[in-house]
Amino acid sequence: MLRKENSRSYQTFLDDHNNESKTQSEGLFEDATEDLEHDDPNGIVSQDTEDEISGSSPSKRFSKACLKNFFTVVLIFIYLLLTAVAAFLAYQTISDFFNKLNHPVMSVTYKEVDTFSPPGIALYPGKARLLSCRHHYHDYIPPLVDPGKPQEGDCVIKEVTYFGPFTNETEKKALVVRGPSDVRNKELIFMQFSQNETEEDFSAITYMLFAKFSDLTDSTNNSKFMRDCERNYSMWTFSGGFRTWVKMSLVKTSGKSNEAVEFRQESAVVKFNDKRPQTEKTNELFFAVFEWRDPYMQEIRLIVTANPWSSVAILCGVFMALFKAANFAKLTVRWIIRMRKRILRNKSRELNQVN
Repeated sequence: MLRKENSRSYQTFLDDHNNESKTQSEGLFEDATEDLEHDDPNGIVSQDTEDEISGSSPSKRFSKACLKNFFTVVLIFIYLLLTAVAAFLAYQTISDFFNKLNHPVMSVTYKEVDTFSPPGIALYPGKARLLSCRHHYHDYIPPLVDPGKPQEGDCVIKEVTYFGPFTNETEKKALVVRGPSDVRNKELIFMQFSQNETEEDFSAITYMLFAKFSDLTDSTNNSKFMRDCERNYSMWTFSGGFRTWVKMSLVKTSGKSNEAVEFRQESAVVKFNDKRPQTEKTNELFFAVFEWRDPYMQEIRLIVTANPWSSVAILCGVFMALFKAANFAKLTVRWIIRMRKRILRNKSRELNQVN
């Protein structure tokens, strides 16, 4: 009796345990089925699940694409800007170089000297007659004694006859006087001319200055030398009845291949108080004084400030910038291609996950 009861209770325990396991299995399957039906009743993965799998929503993908396109446009714009700036710098550098090459800068210096080379003073008296020519010092001219009459002189004078460079048929007669040289002691030359009659409306004596009197004495053809001087130098005049005080200054200009000498002058005119008898006043008197203004010689040098090495250095920098910009553009294009490939690869991965 006892063994039968034990076997019956054990069988009851097994039946109860089997019923509970079956009940739990059926409940678990029903829960999984309900979850699957909740996800997608048709058994297909929804778009939300696909977005969760891919890790990005459509708005995020659109914002990333816009951002990538924006940066691409900005990079291309920067490349074009760098190229334009580099081209402008190259053009500006070349233009500045040729502008400085064609327009040299003047450098002015003053050189102090004790003596100048005696200049040549070419006088064209015409019908006037040279009465006296004397050297004086320290800006002092003694009072006139017997004006209008010939007096002794101590000047070196050379007479030259030649045909003018512009009117070949006109013969000219020039009295070339050796000018002052001792500028420290203020050496000057005082000359006096007299003219009896004139057929011209205005009475004046023309003169010309050239650099060195020794150039004339050393020349083998004095007529040709004076003709060349008249062609290259300017002419001045001083009038009768006045004392014209001419103060000279010398300017040397050094160019690229040649040198030029120019005389600049300042003149002061003083009226002559004629105290001669009335019968002698028919002869008109001319007075001229020639003196150096100061002991400084002005030198003008034409300096070309265009430096080819600096221009080459700037152009090298410009070309280097262009090379860097081209390299930058190449890297940008590579980056765009790489990002495009990555986007296509992500899309294909998403499609594979959906399938």
